[in-house]
Amino acid sequence: MNLSNELTPSPLGPDTPQPSNSFFAFEGDPDFVLSLARGLKVIEAFEGHTEGMSSVEISRQTGLSRAAVRRLLITLERLGYAEYDGRLYQLKSRVMRLGFSYLSSSSLPSFAQPIIEHVTEQVHESCSVGVLEDDQMVYVARATVKRVMSVGLGVGSRLPAYCTSMGRVLLSGIPENELSAILDRVQLIPLTPKTIVDKALLLEVIRQVRAEGFALNDEELEVGHRSIAVPIKTRNGSIVAGMNIGLHAARFSISEMTHRLLPVLREHAQMLGQLLG
Repeated sequence: MNLSNELTPSPLGPDTPQPSNSFFAFEGDPDFVLSLARGLKVIEAFEGHTEGMSSVEISRQTGLSRAAVRRLLITLERLGYAEYDGRLYQLKSRVMRLGFSYLSSSSLPSFAQPIIEHVTEQVHESCSVGVLEDDQMVYVARATVKRVMSVGLGVGSRLPAYCTSMGRVLLSGIPENELSAILDRVQLIPLTPKTIVDKALLLEVIRQVRAEGFALNDEELEVGHRSIAVPIKTRNGSIVAGMNIGLHAARFSISEMTHRLLPVLREHAQMLGQLLG
């Protein structure tokens, strides 16, 4: 897996049909705007398709009719959110306003940024904050160190939760029945020889993360990459996000990560949790 992509596709791959019609369960609800849900689903369908998509491809991926997809794409185009070259549609930068609306309205990224920058200055490794979205971990704040070889991830990047330290920290905060449901539906793909793909074993690992209060990832996401993560908890004990330090495996052993980096992470995660209230 190449971490250099700014936005990482779903672990199932861009050509694999994704669960996309859950909003149909709300069709009978008079307060639910189905057309808005469909429009958002079309926007989400572009993830991982850097060359653009045809209306037929979007129809196949979302489960919406080609006629509905065509109308939604034309609407997005006229509003400046998409463009059409006569063959394929692509999203335009205006779509980023939707993400910026979250960043500017949420206290988490604004509180997190100076804290993780302090962590990076202290340990000289990249530090990030992420949240759980379905079965993926999404970066909402990131501070990096500049090196010849660096991991090219930014705010908005997504990674599968099952094989990342921050993802496992976030999964550990989910009630057991919900966690089992997530693991039942996710496809565990061996991204490296070390990736855990046995669901029973993965469940035990997440339970251990819950008990110990931190997660380690040793080259399960990408060969040569390690990370360590802790939960960010509010004062009532709820896990609202995760904080991690990611690095090249040659720079720190597992023992060094737990002895040198874990205390720093815990201190700063607690500080952020207190700020969030």
